[in-house]
Parts: sequence; structure tokens; C-alpha cells
Amino acid sequence: MPAGRRAYWKGYLRLSLVSVGIELFDAEDKKSQISFNQIHKPTGRRINYVKSVQGVGPVPTSEIISGYEIDKDRYVTLDPDELTAVKLESKRTIELGRFAPAAEIDSRFVEQPYYVVPSDEYAAEGYMVIREALAKTGRAGIGQMTHGGKEHLIAVTALGDGLVLYRLRYANEVKAAKDFFGDLPRAKLDKEMVDLASELIERKSGPFDPEDYDDKYATELKKLIARKAKGEKIVAAPEPEPAESNVINLMDALRKSLGDKKAARPAERETAAPAPRKKATKSPRRKAG
Repeated sequence: MPAGRRAYWKGYLRLSLVSVGIELFDAEDKKSQISFNQIHKPTGRRINYVKSVQGVGPVPTSEIISGYEIDKDRYVTLDPDELTAVKLESKRTIELGRFAPAAEIDSRFVEQPYYVVPSDEYAAEGYMVIREALAKTGRAGIGQMTHGGKEHLIAVTALGDGLVLYRLRYANEVKAAKDFFGDLPRAKLDKEMVDLASELIERKSGPFDPEDYDDKYATELKKLIARKAKGEKIVAAPEPEPAESNVINLMDALRKSLGDKKAARPAERETAAPAPRKKATKSPRRKAG
């Protein structure tokens, strides 16, 4: 177990007849997130939440149980001991029963990542064999695990020297795309515009590295909090007008985005400083950008 970290889930990862003890750890770093508390403005004190029952008043946690509504104001109630009567193997074991190309997992279904580590030194060898096999085949192991009163769909893939588990959404938890895209026009697009947009994408293509990006809003928010803590009065600047759609001039916008040399050349002639004269030497002709 990583020092100072609490496992999200403990159990076994099974590949056919091979079972490996594992522990899951939340891959999301919530410490970097800014969170606010609700404050009573006149006193500056924090708002507290009291669980209460209408006609009874505040109630202790020991008197609270789970209930499922079967009709208006009618519930089937379950004690914690009764909930444990649901027996599922996925409470303790994640069975990898199917393997799909990792690159083909639809991102809409990915919900939460977790790091998977072997529970002890005896589990390390089996763990590494599974990791190596997933990396070699480019596959993700699909299975299910139970946690927090729900059986989750999951996918396990190789990540560097280890394994990562993604909690997935079930099919009925994702809205159908056709409900949103069904009314889009079926007009034939201008091939030149598509080619220009494709070239723009190619020019700006590169590997994804999260280190290249930072949360600018969080950074500015911290600065604002620091200013307010020093007693500075904060005055919000007026919001800028949103940019208008340039669909009408889409072709011109695409050409300008690419720095169309034909369009830019007249302006360059007017503004560019004269280049110093050089000795006449032959040089290879440049290809058009």
C-alpha cells in the first residue's frame, strides 16, 4: 500500500483461474480543487445542516436507515445488516471476463479512474503478468465490482509499469446521441472548406500532455481570495460581449486561420521593412506553405 494513503477498495483481480490480491486508490487529486463553504453573512459563521423529520425535529444518525420509495410517501426500509444479504461475487472479486481494444472504449462511458496495485509481494508476480499481457495485446479487461451499494461496470488497462481501473457508466446511464444530433442538417459541405479545416487541425496536431494546461480560473480565483483577505474591495469588471458566429464568413475565417499567403501578401508589402541586400546566390525554391 502506498504510504499514507487509504485504499478505496480491496479484493481480488481474476483472470480465468488466476486470482491476484489488489487494492484500488483514487487517481483524482481533489486537494487541487477549490471548494467553498456556505456562510451566514451577518455573523460570518458557517452554515450547519441538521437532519430532521417533519413533526419530530432533529434526529440522531443512529436512527437513520435506507429506504426505497415504492409509492407516494411509502417506503421499503432496509437496515445495514439487511443490505449485506445481497450476495455478489463482485463485492470481493473483479472477474475480467471479456477483453476489448482499449482505444475503442467510448469516452462517454468513462466515469472515474483508479490506480490498481498488488496487495502484497506475493501478488506482485501475477499482477505483472496481467499488466504485461494487457499492454502487449492493447486490450482492456471488462468486468464488474461492487462498492457503495452499487455494482459498477469497470475496465482495467495497462498504464506504464502498472494498471489503471476505469469505472464505467452502464448503457442506460448515457443519453442517446440521436436525441441531440437527429435534427442536424444533411447539407452537402464545401470540399474546400473541409480541406482547409483539416489542414488547420493537422498544423495544430501534437501529443496530449496535461502538463501543457492549467486551470486559469482557479489561479485567478486564488488571487482574488488573497486580495479580499487583505481587505481589498473587489469590483467586478463588465463582462465582454460574446463573440458573434462567423458562419457567414466561414471560408474567409478558415483562410485567415491558416495565414492564407495570397490574402496576406498585399498587407505584407505595405508593412514589411525592406530586407538588406545580399550577394546574388542561388538557393533552392521554397515550397508554398
